Amino acid sequence: MSTKKTAAKESFYDLQAQELSEQYNALRAESVHRAWLKELPGPAGLACDIGAGSGRDANWLAQQGWDVVAVEPSRRMRALAEATSHSRVTWLDDSLPALQKLRTLGHRFNLVLMSAVWMHLPPRDRERAFRIVTDLLGPSGVLVITLRHGSDEQENLERSFFRVSGGELEALARQRAVAVVHRSDARDEQRAHVNWETLVFRLPDDGTGSLPLLRHIIVNDEKSSSYKLGLLRVLTRIAESAPGIVQRRTEDYVDIPFGIVGLYWIKQYKPLVLKYKVRQSPGNRGYGFAKDAFYQLQQISNYDLRVGASFRDARAAIVQAAIRDACKNIKEMPVKFIKYPGQNRQMFECSPGVRLSNQSQITLSKETLQQFGTFRIPVQLWQALGQYACWLEPAILREWATLPRGWGISDYKATDMSVFDWEEGKRDTRIACQRVEALRALGEKVPCVWSARYPKAPHIDHCFPWARWLNNDLWNL
Repeated sequence: MSTKKTAAKESFYDLQAQELSEQYNALRAESVHRAWLKELPGPAGLACDIGAGSGRDANWLAQQGWDVVAVEPSRRMRALAEATSHSRVTWLDDSLPALQKLRTLGHRFNLVLMSAVWMHLPPRDRERAFRIVTDLLGPSGVLVITLRHGSDEQENLERSFFRVSGGELEALARQRAVAVVHRSDARDEQRAHVNWETLVFRLPDDGTGSLPLLRHIIVNDEKSSSYKLGLLRVLTRIAESAPGIVQRRTEDYVDIPFGIVGLYWIKQYKPLVLKYKVRQSPGNRGYGFAKDAFYQLQQISNYDLRVGASFRDARAAIVQAAIRDACKNIKEMPVKFIKYPGQNRQMFECSPGVRLSNQSQITLSKETLQQFGTFRIPVQLWQALGQYACWLEPAILREWATLPRGWGISDYKATDMSVFDWEEGKRDTRIACQRVEALRALGEKVPCVWSARYPKAPHIDHCFPWARWLNNDLWNL
């Protein structure tokens, strides 16, 4: 807290240290925090109390077996608290938003408590502060933030309070891929004009450390294009929707056909690049996977880019070439640069298949997709991708949508999330029905192709039965 206003606030807390400490210690921590106690992680581990003040909450946690790092920037408040501090509490002179000394310790906390602190942070510092604080959490770690609503003019002048809202914190949580597990409101026990809002966040964990690892790639890893996020989304989709595609499973790894990774890759990027023209990297350079075959995919429906689909002649050649180009790019780009944190070891492995000439007719079966090579995934990551797909995919897409903001694009506009819709094979006749209604509104008469009559309500179905061919294009309706 390094602004002039913050300096004034610290001066106030130093000057009023004795009185404020007595005021805080007059309340029992169990009573102040009763709303969120059911979210307290167990068993007791390592906790951090940021803005620890009188030490009331830090001592309370220590009495329950927690080892606590108590962070407090006010020199006099800290000195008074240390004099009566529990032996499990370690005091640290540090402040938000940087928390430089705390981060230097290298700890990952099971619990981080920020009680009556957030309103001291200017809005411009909050995104950075939330990012730093959530990075201090260990797997399944819990972050508790209490927000003060209500103050008088004198308090604002003395303590530099800023307006706060739970909605702002929830938005920051979505950006950082942490889950909101509790939100509640309560009246202040001593001041009628003050209310408190409590939010509790949890870092998801599957018990193996895979979710925090995936979250690190999504929100922390450096990205010069969307490729890392694109690969994670593809693998999440495969693990969730096509678990039977696995070729081989050991105690350590899962092998899947490289061809399905390439197929889902082009299915994912085709609308983004060809239809919506959404930039996937900075500058004007092209995309390694987008060669002639990729651009020729415009003549092929995204519904047909699926396991089990068959292609003949020119379309067979286009699909095979597009998958080969995608696999080559995946191997040279995201697979090469997605590494374990702090290590020079790749997370995924892939090996190319045999060099095949284009076949005049192909069916995208498991056997065909295996011919493009093998893609290897750590087994615990594979299980997390499938089990937590409903959490992972939204986190990936939220990060993806904001990625161009950091590329210095002069005409940057926020990405509409609808461009990421995954075109599933679902029977849908709405487009044709809407077209009929539009023609009728213009006075056109639309007859039934079977009876030549003009029914009040159109009944529209597929020319080629949906059960035989998953195609919702207008020509087939």
